Amino acid sequence: MDAIILQVLNGLEKGGAYALIALGLTLIFGTLGVVNFAHGALFMLGAFCAVIMRSLLTYEVATGEVEATAWGTEVAVTTPYVTNLFGDFGNTLIDWAVPVSILLTIPVMLIVGLVMERGLIRHFYKRPHAEQILVTFGLAIVLAELIKAQFGANPIPVPEPAALGGMADFSGIFGSEPGTITYPMWRFVYFLFSAFIILVVFCFLKFTTFGMVVRAGMEDRETVGLLGINIGKRFTFMFAVSAMIAGLAGAMYTPIISPDYNIGMEFLVLSFVVVVVGGMGSLGGAVSAGFLLGLLQSFSAMNEVKAIIPGIDQIIIYLVAIIVLLVRPRGLMGRKGVMET
Repeated sequence: MDAIILQVLNGLEKGGAYALIALGLTLIFGTLGVVNFAHGALFMLGAFCAVIMRSLLTYEVATGEVEATAWGTEVAVTTPYVTNLFGDFGNTLIDWAVPVSILLTIPVMLIVGLVMERGLIRHFYKRPHAEQILVTFGLAIVLAELIKAQFGANPIPVPEPAALGGMADFSGIFGSEPGTITYPMWRFVYFLFSAFIILVVFCFLKFTTFGMVVRAGMEDRETVGLLGINIGKRFTFMFAVSAMIAGLAGAMYTPIISPDYNIGMEFLVLSFVVVVVGGMGSLGGAVSAGFLLGLLQSFSAMNEVKAIIPGIDQIIIYLVAIIVLLVRPRGLMGRKGVMET
């Protein structure tokens, strides 16, 4: 039972990442009808926002003092600029660099989303999906190569805050012996963060006038336009919001997997499978499928399962996708007629 609980926690953390990226993908497809293969690159850019924030906070300046090395030479003493400026509060900012990077990620990703939509995506609204995939995939490659040129090909470690590091003991919650159910604290924090973002997005779409107009536009864009509403501007804003969601998912994921230029491609393929399984255009389907496939991937990674079916953890998501598409081509919660002939 303890092992099962740990796999559930693992599945929720993985599912949170899948669901956040898939949610943004579905928002873009549902509003603009665009298959955005650059969405994984947006996840990568968010991750490097965290890298940049930590680099800025740890930028060192000379204090004016010198110290002797072991070889008897003198070197200038340096200290992070924020520490020199704010003292202990500066050290706290460095420690909490990943959460603080949200302040950078939100405006940067909103701007990136707006530039992408206005500068490129809007020219492909009425073009075939194959052309949309090609141009957005090409954009993803360009962004990845730019990051590689700037930051190199090696992963860049970004630590979580010390207070949220280490292992959390959940044994008491499930009535087990102390120390039997321990789980990395930051992974659990990431699950809570993803759940919070998903809740905010759904509340925004359901309870605000702006969100209700967007949902109406997703169902019947022409009718909403006839009411005198500029639905195009609202959809442009939702594209920027989708980019921001992917960026936030990437920024907060950096302590779990050290980011490199290729991290976006790794999550992109899995997230598209999640969207297809959940149903193209279905927000609830994207989130549900994200957590479902995260749990399945986690349980299939158990040694007991791999002993019976070796390598099942590498193909379980794609196997489920094949079965779902054979039985229900529009996905688990997709609208009738979408992806069906």
